[in-house]
Amino acid sequence: MTAPIARNTVCLWYDGGALDAARFYAETFPDSQVDGIFKAPSDFPSGKKGDVLTVTFTVLGLPCLGLNGGPAFPQTEAFSFQVATGDQAETDRYWNAILANGGQPSACGWCKDRWGVNWQITPRVLTRALADPDPEVGRRAFEAMMTMTCIDVAAIEAAVRG
Repeated sequence: MTAPIARNTVCLWYDGGALDAARFYAETFPDSQVDGIFKAPSDFPSGKKGDVLTVTFTVLGLPCLGLNGGPAFPQTEAFSFQVATGDQAETDRYWNAILANGGQPSACGWCKDRWGVNWQITPRVLTRALADPDPEVGRRAFEAMMTMTCIDVAAIEAAVRG
């Protein structure tokens, strides 16, 4: 019996690395797995018959499809996974896993994996602070965040306290 097809799936375009990316995500994040590997039934613009064409996978419960479409459409920051974390250890675990696997750091909790997919590793304390009804709390947290690459939970908590 085949798995049901999700009603809405995020489709990510890869330049030949969809299976490796899906396996990395499955190893790194909870509630994540590789669900299916589909090979091309004939030659296609960026590959040959029998090459991995698509990979269905789940990242933190979100159904995704990785398409090995070739170099025509590289990833940009216009799409990112935003991962809510509970503490510094969880934040560092995901951040460091992405960077250790060939990723690159960016600003304000953003990083890019080796396939070009962007990630926001965002502690919940930051999200709550930015949504605080007191605009001064949000301002202090925002200004602290703007100085960071990986988010420092203790520094955000200190900014919240003033």
